[in-house]
Amino acid sequence: MKILTIDDQQLILLSVEKRLTELGYDVMTANSGKKGIEIYDAFEPDLVLVDINMPDMSGLDVVKHIKEINDKNTPVLIMSGNTDETIIMDGFTLGIDDYMKKPVSLSEMAARIKRLIGAPVVQGSETVSGNARMLQKNCVGVVIPCYNEEERLLGKEFRDFAHNNLGYHLCFVNDGSTDKTLEVLEELKKGNESNISIYNCEKNGGKAEAVRQGMLHMAKDSQLDYIGFLDADLSTDFRDFDDLVETLDQSDFKIVSGSRMSRMGADITKESARKIISMTINLIIRTILRMPFNDTQCGAKVMDRSVVPLLFEKKFITKWLFDVEMFIRMRKHYGKVEAKKLICEQPLKRWIHADGSKLSMKDSVKIVGQLAKIAYVYR
Repeated sequence: MKILTIDDQQLILLSVEKRLTELGYDVMTANSGKKGIEIYDAFEPDLVLVDINMPDMSGLDVVKHIKEINDKNTPVLIMSGNTDETIIMDGFTLGIDDYMKKPVSLSEMAARIKRLIGAPVVQGSETVSGNARMLQKNCVGVVIPCYNEEERLLGKEFRDFAHNNLGYHLCFVNDGSTDKTLEVLEELKKGNESNISIYNCEKNGGKAEAVRQGMLHMAKDSQLDYIGFLDADLSTDFRDFDDLVETLDQSDFKIVSGSRMSRMGADITKESARKIISMTINLIIRTILRMPFNDTQCGAKVMDRSVVPLLFEKKFITKWLFDVEMFIRMRKHYGKVEAKKLICEQPLKRWIHADGSKLSMKDSVKIVGQLAKIAYVYR
């Protein structure tokens, strides 16, 4: 049995192709509607699995080609993050056979396909890929800066997340580490090459430059809807990061930034001395920004890819306070009133201070001087 799957996002295509091939289907893929139609005419599939939102030709145009122009009864299954009821109804009017809304599990996808065309005579194991693997609504790039993280890089957590959340691409930036961090990252990447990559900086440039390089590198990948960054120690939980992505998707915000504000029901812990220093620094930052942010320095942020050039094209003037510079650049470009509408500060449900932090108490004292430099340069 032959299946043609059409989606402009390679992360989705690879995952779908792998799962359906495991089940014994003969699979062809296309990364555009136009290419999909070309393959359809030659491949003559038993089912077409297609996304709606594609840049050159929408999924509904592909359906129209199959159902109206070619007058074929080929079953068509739409799998899309588009939840507009009008568009969904247009699809059924054109003759689609089923509609799945992302996020959706690979197991549900397989079950719906089997309902439409049955299972192949020869098929692989039903449990090869696991039931927990989810196709996300959006493709998200996550930059993780790493400097001498050999001892505390939580490889299993990263690997499990990448394996179970299809549509995420984790890019580890090795910031000129002098230990075996690069070797650890290479091992982490094995078997996950489609959604885990390494950007290697030969010289240590500091966290700001590592994040900047990683963000610009990820912005070259046109399939990514959103791009963000996360600390390598996973002090911010992956579930919280996914919540930031969901807020960005369901709003007009350009940036959603995590906040380690203590609130009822949240698991937020800090060292007492570090907490006092953080409060003092945050007061200074709010004065400089002239915007009411409580925690600019949280290491979990996600943004629409469109603002990446604005925020990261130019080098930052500090190694640690680039988050403050990001918000100032937003304010200077959009104006304070509009910038406040475009940036959301979202409290995390859980955040734990991780041992081995690269920011020492001495560095914390130096931050005041760096803030003065930022205030002067961006005046």
